[in-house]
Amino acid sequence: MGTRKRLISPTTQPSSPDQKPQQQITDPPIAPPKWGFLFKLSLFSIPYFYLIFFHFTIDSHLRRSIIINAGLSLVGFFVTVRMIPVASRYVLKRSLFGYDINKKGTPQGNVKVPESLGIVVGIVFLVVTIVFQYFNFTADSNWLVEYNAALACICFMTLLGFVDDVLDVPWRVKLLLPSIAALPLLMAYAGHTTIVIPKPLVPHIGIEILDLGWIYKLYMGLLAVFCTNSINIHAGLNGLEVGQTVVITYAILIHNIMQIGASTDPEYKLAHAFSIYLVQPLLATSLALLSYNWYPSSVFVGDTYTYFAGMTMAVVGILGHFSETLLIFFLPQVLNFLLSLPQLSGYIPCPRHRLPRFDPQTGLLTGTNDGTLVNFFLRKLGPKSEKSLCIYLLIFQGIACCFCFMLRYFLAGWYK
Repeated sequence: MGTRKRLISPTTQPSSPDQKPQQQITDPPIAPPKWGFLFKLSLFSIPYFYLIFFHFTIDSHLRRSIIINAGLSLVGFFVTVRMIPVASRYVLKRSLFGYDINKKGTPQGNVKVPESLGIVVGIVFLVVTIVFQYFNFTADSNWLVEYNAALACICFMTLLGFVDDVLDVPWRVKLLLPSIAALPLLMAYAGHTTIVIPKPLVPHIGIEILDLGWIYKLYMGLLAVFCTNSINIHAGLNGLEVGQTVVITYAILIHNIMQIGASTDPEYKLAHAFSIYLVQPLLATSLALLSYNWYPSSVFVGDTYTYFAGMTMAVVGILGHFSETLLIFFLPQVLNFLLSLPQLSGYIPCPRHRLPRFDPQTGLLTGTNDGTLVNFFLRKLGPKSEKSLCIYLLIFQGIACCFCFMLRYFLAGWYK
């Protein structure tokens, strides 16, 4: 996260005949991707593929679709890695860059960092998911309408996120953008609008299934608003926005495979497979972006990525019918939202950048009184380097996802 600065073209002065042309100054290329870091992260995929090939007995056609989707996602990963440096040159030419506030006072704080590189991830993701339709869906597939509606929402949100990066819209408008982007899904949604009443409440209510009707669609829209903005405000460190997305998407993949392997309902399996078809490309392209955005960041993701990632996870949670589980995966984001609420509501003055205080002498960050999870961790743990603080926050994100799995295990059969 950085402060964006626009360059204003200087007024051109008429050149005299004896004046020598000035040499054009070009920005240095961005740093190469961090392949060693990516290799360490790739080891976490071993449990996922173990569950697919060995632990669970999954239908051959379903496994085939998942593998094809994984192959296309891998292609998307390499395309994203290749395209980010190309896009960086273009955004720098248009003066779309930022300075890293958490490195102010050091040589790295004066480097122009390309902004809004989440647009590359969004475009590659959409291409991969559209091409995948050729391998998995037929023209009369019941899932095709909702699949394309989901892609329309994600595309709409990516566009609005890029508009936000360019125009820098105010917060009250940012809250409305996900509501607009979620309209294609809400209009095309043809699934059930019922919820299962928790078993301890059934004797008191008298029914097991409750049809919410339009209230359920309202809930879907609010979930999209929360997911997109919660990723956007839980930010401010190199790699934090993409890192939390990677952790949550990995947890979603594990959850989907576990539900497919444990269920005997074909429709239920297809719902979770639908989620996998969108989450695998999200994870692959996000890892490619993380290789450039990890500390020290050579690119900034911008609101384009945070909106895109949040909307994608909201869509898979809604159409995969595990929105309750998704909210527990988002537990750190929920806590960050609750801490931020007094400032976001205007009850307490809210500065433009609610970032920690950086000491260039020690290279450490110190927490401020702003209501963010980043500052809360610093106030409790003491001054930390930016990299170590980000690791602590991502570990906390992983703990929240593990807590969700434990909660589902203990409440299974008793709660629902």
